[in-house]
Amino acid sequence: MTGFIHSMNIRVYYEDTDHGGVVYYANYLKFMERARTEFLRSGGIEQDRIEREHDLLFAVTEAHLHYRKPARFNDLLRVESRLIRCSGAQVHFDQRIFHEQRNTLLVEGRIRLAAINREGRIQRIPDALRDFFRRHLYPLKELP
Repeated sequence: MTGFIHSMNIRVYYEDTDHGGVVYYANYLKFMERARTEFLRSGGIEQDRIEREHDLLFAVTEAHLHYRKPARFNDLLRVESRLIRCSGAQVHFDQRIFHEQRNTLLVEGRIRLAAINREGRIQRIPDALRDFFRRHLYPLKELP
């Protein structure tokens, strides 16, 4: 069985870089956030609808990044997202950012999200959403 991998491209703009034209380290987290949103959207799940209908938000509780090589102004990046775990109130993603033209791995990340309500209390993920996550799990044993 091969798990689901969502892939999206992001262009590096001048605003994403430091004075030397290199992507500022924290912006990789923004790129990963966008990719997780598109991962959900690819399955017909909109976060604003989840919030309205289920009083559910996702908050990052852990982020572990390994920076291998820098991206630079005007590079085209590919962000790959794999959902690797889903429990009652948490989801875990493995995300990787590549230089698209060179297919070079730039950054690896493991991100853990908690489901919370508007008051910030942990909340169980609704069954329909948890079923979507389980259908899109990427088995850990298959990670490259």
